[in-house]
Amino acid sequence: MPSTIVNIAFDANDNYALAQWWSQVVGHPVDPECVDGEEEAWISVPGGPTLFFNRVPETKAVKNRVHLCLRPDEAREQEVDRLLAAGASLVDDRRQPDGTGWAVLADPEGNEFCVLRSAAERA
Repeated sequence: MPSTIVNIAFDANDNYALAQWWSQVVGHPVDPECVDGEEEAWISVPGGPTLFFNRVPETKAVKNRVHLCLRPDEAREQEVDRLLAAGASLVDDRRQPDGTGWAVLADPEGNEFCVLRSAAERA
C-alpha cells in the first residue's frame, strides 16, 4: 500500500518566526491555533501537505538532504528578488542564460529550497 505525505517538517530555533516567514512565501497564514513560544507551528496549504515547524535547540549544520522546489505564479526573477528582500539568501545560482535552471535559496534559518521557472516561463 502507498503512503500519503501529510506534512513537510522544518527544524528551527525560532519555529514561530520561521513559520511566519514561510507564510509570506506560500501566501497562506500560520494556523490560528499556533502560538509563539510553543514547540510546534504549522501552515495548512490547501491541496498540499502541511508545512510543519518544530522548535529544536541546535542550528542547521549541513546541506539539506530533502528540500522544497517552488514554482512561482510570477516570473522566477521577480520571485527570487521578493524572497531575497524578505530575508532569504542566495546559496547557489543555477539559472542559465537561455532562461532554464533554478536558484537555490535559504530561508532565515538556513533551510535550502529552489525557485524554478513559472509555468508561463516554461511554456
